[in-house]
Amino acid sequence: MSGGLDLGLLVGALVLLVAVAAVRFSTRLGLPSLLVYLGIGMVIGEAGLGIRFDDADLTRALGFCALIVIIAEGGLTARWSTLRPVLGLASTLATVGVAVSIVVVGIAVHLVLGLDWRLALLYGAVLSSTDAAAVFATLRRLRLPPRLVATLEAESGLNDAPVVLLVVLLSSTAALTHPWWYEVLIVAYELAAGAVIGLAVGAAGRWTLRHAALPSAGLYPIAAVGLTVLAYAAGAVAHASGFLAVYVAGVMLGNGQIPHRRAVLGFADGLAWVAQIGLFVLLGLLASPDRLPAAVVPALFVGLILTFVARPLSVVVSAVVARPLRGPRRPDNRVGWRGTAFLSWAGLRGAVPIVLATIPLSAGTPGADGLFDAVFVLVIIFTLVQASTLGPAARLLGVTAPHEAAELHVETAPLERMNADLLQLDVVPGSKLAGVYVDELRLPVGASVTLVVRDGAGFVPGPDTRLRTGDALLIVATAAVRDVAERRLRAVSRRGRLARWHGEDGTERPA
Repeated sequence: MSGGLDLGLLVGALVLLVAVAAVRFSTRLGLPSLLVYLGIGMVIGEAGLGIRFDDADLTRALGFCALIVIIAEGGLTARWSTLRPVLGLASTLATVGVAVSIVVVGIAVHLVLGLDWRLALLYGAVLSSTDAAAVFATLRRLRLPPRLVATLEAESGLNDAPVVLLVVLLSSTAALTHPWWYEVLIVAYELAAGAVIGLAVGAAGRWTLRHAALPSAGLYPIAAVGLTVLAYAAGAVAHASGFLAVYVAGVMLGNGQIPHRRAVLGFADGLAWVAQIGLFVLLGLLASPDRLPAAVVPALFVGLILTFVARPLSVVVSAVVARPLRGPRRPDNRVGWRGTAFLSWAGLRGAVPIVLATIPLSAGTPGADGLFDAVFVLVIIFTLVQASTLGPAARLLGVTAPHEAAELHVETAPLERMNADLLQLDVVPGSKLAGVYVDELRLPVGASVTLVVRDGAGFVPGPDTRLRTGDALLIVATAAVRDVAERRLRAVSRRGRLARWHGEDGTERPA
């Protein structure tokens, strides 16, 4: 027993360390690390080192656990001030967009591949969800407008909930005995109840963490992540959407002034990485390489329909449906036609569709083996293509945002006590920040340029320091004035020191 445990720990530690090292390798190549992790799983699997693993039920259970952690991290790191303007569009993409994608893919698969309607709609349901891990890991490396990034991240955090419900319904034979309107009501109830449970757990947890006075700072991250898991469990017990409850609870906790917030976010980020590595390696183990070549043709067909028909149509329909949600007191949730085109191309699939494909596999649904193989091949091919072209696509569509300040995640006690964030802003060619004195930035009280890096050397600027093209600014801003500071920096980047005289308020514009 001891020898088997020791060998298992040795293999597990080696896989973990190789996966961590692979992050740097994949980042240099501009590829999502999930492809490397899937490859590691296949290398140590039955076709490589000979480890045989075919337990779909265990994969489904562990996959759900990993998704809970990944979605929780996405909710904890989401800023409400950035999320609020795009919540209408993101919610529509996660519901109406999902429905459109399922119908389009289902019709195409039924008519061309000749599969029955139930299995054809399963193809659409499994592939309609964008992957939170792939979206978070890829988009955070690009300098894009906050509105686009927030829309994609919120969509990937929200759309897992309805998709899981639909895949479970389509995989169950009991669902065929109920009328369609009954299933629609069930899905609506589970989503609404999941949101309410997430709000309740998040609000109660935020209050508790503020007043608990725990004896060790290391207990706060554990408690925060435990609260998100509690939200999922409470939702599942109440027959509601646990995944939506996790995301909502994470947003509530992450945007509250909880103690040791930086430590909480760092702990959640580390757990999310471990969850991603374990999940992708496990999925690579589950795959049978000898069956994958037969799935290439159906995977390519479904992937082309999904990428060039279903996803663009779902984004356009969602944008039209979401437009009336913007009232006189509601924020503008439009992203413009360029942003809409980028949203269509940036619907990344990752581990989530593969995990969802294990649901009909464990339920013994007819055709589930072919579905799993096709989804596995599709995810590898189209993630490789889409993720590597997101940067060029953003530049081609003109939706890059080199003038935007990027948040730096630095673990510092003073920033924690001040409830402040550290931002980096580059003075890129063409920016009107060049030639502006620091004093002329007119940043709000609570925000300050603390360091300027010029020609590889850093110095503390004074009020009379004149900014130059190529400078990198480090800005400390308290949470209360961060949005105001970002708008001011954006305004000066566009129109220079006299931005206010030109009527420029720094509001983010649709692409």
